[in-house]
Amino acid sequence: MARKKTLDFEKALDQLEQLVEQMEEGELSLEDSLKAFEKGINLTRDCQGALNEAQQKVELLLEENGELSSEPFADIDED
Repeated sequence: MARKKTLDFEKALDQLEQLVEQMEEGELSLEDSLKAFEKGINLTRDCQGALNEAQQKVELLLEENGELSSEPFADIDED
């Protein structure tokens, strides 16, 4: 199920990027621009919700003894 949500997030993000490109081209009518803007707002909210949900899951996974345990990512050696 988590995989499906990831795919949905990525699909929504791709759709949002396409909408932005269309709007930046400036060839949409005012009505189509407003529809694209509305759809973009909804996609942005969906993406933000998915990111918030993912953050909460990560925090739950890192929780130890009722306290949040945060650890930095390991540094990658750049030789």
